[in-house]
Amino acid sequence: METLIKRGATTRVLAGITVVDSPRITRALDYARKYSEPVLFNHAVRSWLFAVRLGQVQSIAHDPEVVAVGTLLHDIGLTDHFQGHRRFEVEGADAARVFAREQGLDDRRVQLVWDTVALNSTLSIALYKEPEVALSTGGIAVDWAGLQYDQISKDEMQGILDAFPRLDMKRAFTDTVCGIVKARPDT
Repeated sequence: METLIKRGATTRVLAGITVVDSPRITRALDYARKYSEPVLFNHAVRSWLFAVRLGQVQSIAHDPEVVAVGTLLHDIGLTDHFQGHRRFEVEGADAARVFAREQGLDDRRVQLVWDTVALNSTLSIALYKEPEVALSTGGIAVDWAGLQYDQISKDEMQGILDAFPRLDMKRAFTDTVCGIVKARPDT
């Protein structure tokens, strides 16, 4: 398996994918789990694992903590806890920025997390940004729309889906977004 994991980095295998394991990433996982419904949490984790794997198979150097935090929190603005008067992507990006700062990320890394979350549904921009933003968006796109699906082996795909099932994600997402449109049509 190709990997760009820095020598000496602590890793673990999650759903068959080798990922960097750091306290920040663990806290991002816990944060996403705490505030997200299971369907959103599973989507966020699948998206992160797909992003990691895309980085590995495409040999894209990146900051694994930024990819993890941004991808794991990319839909946090859809949750009841972080809804506001702006688009869910911006509300989520602001929440992710606060989280990233609390975790001690420097301003550049915090901005990459914000960009990842704010642009996660705007592939026409996000895929051309820094590697962290592009990888996160790519992982989200694999899970949501099947883009670059062929980059992930069938065994890896099945391992991820078995560990973090879809739970009728598209219906749940549609219901959530329709609820936002009804409650806050200006967003």
